[in-house]
Amino acid sequence: MANSLDVASDVGVYKLDFETNLETRLNKPATYKDICNVRFTDANSINFAYMSTEFVAQTGTRGTAYGFSDFTLLNEQLNVRTYKTVPVFADRADIAQCSYIDFMDIASRHGKLLTDQVETAVFADHGAWTNVGDSNGVITSGVTGQITVSATNIDDIVRGVRRIVGLANGAELMETNGLFFAWSYTHFEFLEQYAQANGFQLADKALKDGVAPGYFFLGAYHYVTNSGATNHVMAGVRKLHQVGICNATYGKLVMTEDPNLQSGKGLITRIDFGVLTPTGYATLLYDINVAN
Repeated sequence: MANSLDVASDVGVYKLDFETNLETRLNKPATYKDICNVRFTDANSINFAYMSTEFVAQTGTRGTAYGFSDFTLLNEQLNVRTYKTVPVFADRADIAQCSYIDFMDIASRHGKLLTDQVETAVFADHGAWTNVGDSNGVITSGVTGQITVSATNIDDIVRGVRRIVGLANGAELMETNGLFFAWSYTHFEFLEQYAQANGFQLADKALKDGVAPGYFFLGAYHYVTNSGATNHVMAGVRKLHQVGICNATYGKLVMTEDPNLQSGKGLITRIDFGVLTPTGYATLLYDINVAN
C-alpha cells in the first residue's frame, strides 16, 4: 500500500480504514457512556415504561376484609432524532499530499467531535434533573443556593448528595449502579488536592499517580468534563439517564465527489441520538448549583 493517497484512485480504498478509526474513537471511554444507559437502535424512538405509583404493604386485621392497592404504569419516549454532522472538504491536492496516518487522524478527529456533541447534550439536560444547593450551610435538595467548591468542602458535597439519594429511596439503585459526579477541571483539582491530603496509602497513590477520570473515591465515581454548563455540576445514580444512538449512521463515512463544484472530496460523518431523563428517576439525578 502506498504511503500517500493516490488522487488517481478513489479515496474509498481507505474508507474501511477510516470507518474503523472513526468507530474506534467513538467507542473510546467517555463520561456520558459511564453515567448514562446507552442504547443503540435503528428505531425512531424507544419506549421507556415505568411504575409511577407503586402498591404498598398494608396492616391486616384478622376477620376483616382488606383493600387492594393500585399502581400506575407510565410510558415515556426517548426520541432518537437529534442529528449532528461533521462535513469536511478535502482538496484533491491536499488528499494526495496527506499521508495514510494523517488521513486516519482526520477520522479520529471526526469521532472526537461527534462524541463531544452527545456528551454536551447529556449535560444540557440538567434542567430536568433535581436542583441541589446550599441552604444555611447544608447540602440540600430542591434549592439553588450556590456552593463554592473547595478542597475543604468537596467531601461534604459528596456526603450530602449520598444522603439526598438515600432520602429519595434510591439507596438500592445507588448500591447497584454506583453514585457519580461530573466535575469541571477546576473542581477536579480540588478533589485531587483532597485525595492527596487525606489517608495514607490512598494519599500516597494520589500523590504518585494523580487522579484519573472515573476515580472511585469517597464511595462515588468522579469524572471530569468540559461539556457541563457553567455553575453546574452533575451528579446522581449512574445508568438512569437514557441515551439512544442510531446504529445505521454510527461510525459511518459518506464521501461525495466535488461538492459545491470544488475539486476534491467531501468527507461526511454524523451521529443521530436522543437523551431522556425519565420523570420517575429525576429525583435521583442532580444539578448541583455552584459558584465557581
